[in-house]
Amino acid sequence: MSHRARPHAVAALLLAAGLLAGGCAGGLGSWGAESPAPTAPDGKGATAARADAGGGGGNADARGGLGRAVPDPQAGERTVRPREIPSLGPKTRARIPADSRQAVVVTGDAPDSNRATLVLYERDPVKGWRSVTDPWPAHNALKGWTDDHRQGDLRSPIGVFGLTDAGGRLPDPGTRLPYDEGPAFTIEGVGFEGEQLAGSFDHVVAINYNREPGTTPLDWARPLGEAKGGGIWIHVDHGGPTQGCVSLPIARLKELMGWLDPAKRPQVVMGDVSALGR
Repeated sequence: MSHRARPHAVAALLLAAGLLAGGCAGGLGSWGAESPAPTAPDGKGATAARADAGGGGGNADARGGLGRAVPDPQAGERTVRPREIPSLGPKTRARIPADSRQAVVVTGDAPDSNRATLVLYERDPVKGWRSVTDPWPAHNALKGWTDDHRQGDLRSPIGVFGLTDAGGRLPDPGTRLPYDEGPAFTIEGVGFEGEQLAGSFDHVVAINYNREPGTTPLDWARPLGEAKGGGIWIHVDHGGPTQGCVSLPIARLKELMGWLDPAKRPQVVMGDVSALGR
């Protein structure tokens, strides 16, 4: 059961003032203040599907994290180590909160690529992580990824971030996250490849990069300062790269929103394949 829509009048005034810039929706900044760069991205290579080694069997993957039987010196017998998310290295895994039981893993093809795949994972307290979807195609920012995101750099931030709030121009599609519905999510114009942006913000999930959790995605608070950008969302794919967000086809986005459960403290783990493998 979703929460009721929250007021968005103040956010709409901020939009009109042109304050919301630097993150979402390729071609218009976060909320419509930036113009597209004239150079078209390459962005044509097909995304290679990444098989989920964590979904079946009891064998360990190449990193030694999946269901491997290990000795338990206290019990004097072999126990099964919980499965890990196979594409993630130890530093990235350590950033996922211990009490999180849902992870949205967005893996970019390369540091400068605007193509990615997205896989949903759930964690069992004993068995560990397992995928619950096949890889979904996604877009990220025009120039790829960065671990030092700056407003207007046209790169998506690398890291592990909470997912606590949603919204959109259209009514709540059935998410358990608080949902802010209203016309302030309207967007027009064209993206980096000349594609129409209309409908891109029909449904969005706010990524908790440089924002206050528990507020509408339209909230303009920037705890790290405005220079570090913000307005990073998962939103409806418009067929091209974004300014900083992650985008999914609308059917997949609705599926994601219905799956997210705030009681399971969902996180998004996002970055290019080499960065996430650290």
